[in-house]
Amino acid sequence: MTIANEENVGLAFGLVIGAGLATALGASVVFVPSLIHLASRRTLAGALGFSAGVMTYVSFVEIFNKSKTSFQDSGLEEEKAYAYATVCFFGGVAFMVALNHLVTALLGGHHHHSHDDPIGRDTRNESRDSSADGGAAHTEPVVEVPRPCPCCSEDPVADLQTIQHMAAEMEHAEHSDTHSSQNAHSHDEEEDHAVENTPHVRKEEDAKHLMLMSVNTAIAIGLHNFPEGLATFVATLNDPGVGLVLAVAIAIHNIPEGLCVAMPIYYATGNRWKAFGWALFSGLAEPVAALLGWLVLANSFSDQLYAVLFGMVAGMMVIISARELLPTAHRYDPEDTVVTYSFMTGMAVIALSLVLFVL
Repeated sequence: MTIANEENVGLAFGLVIGAGLATALGASVVFVPSLIHLASRRTLAGALGFSAGVMTYVSFVEIFNKSKTSFQDSGLEEEKAYAYATVCFFGGVAFMVALNHLVTALLGGHHHHSHDDPIGRDTRNESRDSSADGGAAHTEPVVEVPRPCPCCSEDPVADLQTIQHMAAEMEHAEHSDTHSSQNAHSHDEEEDHAVENTPHVRKEEDAKHLMLMSVNTAIAIGLHNFPEGLATFVATLNDPGVGLVLAVAIAIHNIPEGLCVAMPIYYATGNRWKAFGWALFSGLAEPVAALLGWLVLANSFSDQLYAVLFGMVAGMMVIISARELLPTAHRYDPEDTVVTYSFMTGMAVIALSLVLFVL
């Protein structure tokens, strides 16, 4: 097998693009902030658990087995094929661990910054003078800036609450703007005061900190998405059924990533399209990975190459599930009311799908 299965190339690109565009679905909340209320703790925990179940099962049962089979097709004995597939599996794990260290360095340590970190806080409302009260000062709640990547945060529940708070402020600001436009004869001073209370107006330094952190996170998530895009593409070329399942699982956990990139950027800039664009950028890493993989490997796909790639893909998907998806799901659902059931449901769904593909 020297050339990839060309009739599956279009489908492979389509699935990768669809999985990548799931970030845009999450990012679209900047246009309709009320949608953020649909993202409850249990919903996110269940989605992440389901995605982890699908990816774990398909990696161990299907993708790893394809690696072993491809090694056998290349002429190796079954024992050696199994050993080589195992080496490639843990090679994929090592690759993702190294990539995670790169992402941490790229974020400058924001994966684990504390709530006392001024970059992680928006202190514009800590003490605001009210001229309407004759100069009396009052204190409003401090708004914590979330770590945008839901799988990077040590406290994703608090971050979800913060993002929901951002959405509420956006809705309030939009209603205030509408009300202001209906009162065209209001004084300039009142208009200036209304603008100062919109969620995207803040100290310039705070906005720059938040914007920089959010953009860095978008780039980091893009790096995480790169191997996922290549994995989906390669899997679809060899077996569209496996590629479809993998694309769906990746799309499910890409949705909250898009949400958590877009919201802080909009909150910092007030620009919906800029926020949406950066979230979309993080997801487009997947089709870019597929394109690069196709350009580099189009005429080099052999049984040995498929075997190595499938082994590494299996390892990458398992470590993503074990290190990112499941721990984050349990933080959203510390009493495990839905995570385990969602995880097993994901396994059952993919198992049934694979059985139906065989029949």
